Amino acid sequence: MWKSGIVALAALGWAGLASAQEVGVETYQLDGIEVRVSLHPFLTEEELLTLRLVGQNREALDLFVTETSGFSALAVAPDEGFVRDGMPVASAVALSGLDSLQSAQTAALEACDTVRSGGAPCVVVLEVSAN
Repeated sequence: MWKSGIVALAALGWAGLASAQEVGVETYQLDGIEVRVSLHPFLTEEELLTLRLVGQNREALDLFVTETSGFSALAVAPDEGFVRDGMPVASAVALSGLDSLQSAQTAALEACDTVRSGGAPCVVVLEVSAN
């Protein structure tokens, strides 16, 4: 019984790893700025439409990214989402103007994890690289 429990947990771990690797990415180019949208399965239709609009429209991008030089990232708590009732949730954190994509991702994730209500750790759903 005990061994089958370990095997079941291992199988769940592998299934979780496989699903984590299956997150698609869409890449957009806007005036020398590269925008990448990560298509996490928890994102609602409204959230995906919003992120895609940000990737395709400079004015929408400017609403999310206040500093268009350098690197930016938007992190979201999977259990809280990004947009609820037409408004961004408090745990959705966008940081911009950082010196590397990794530093933008790390800072956004840390800020999001600090304010999320619980549940799964935050993930990056939007990355912006400006040259």
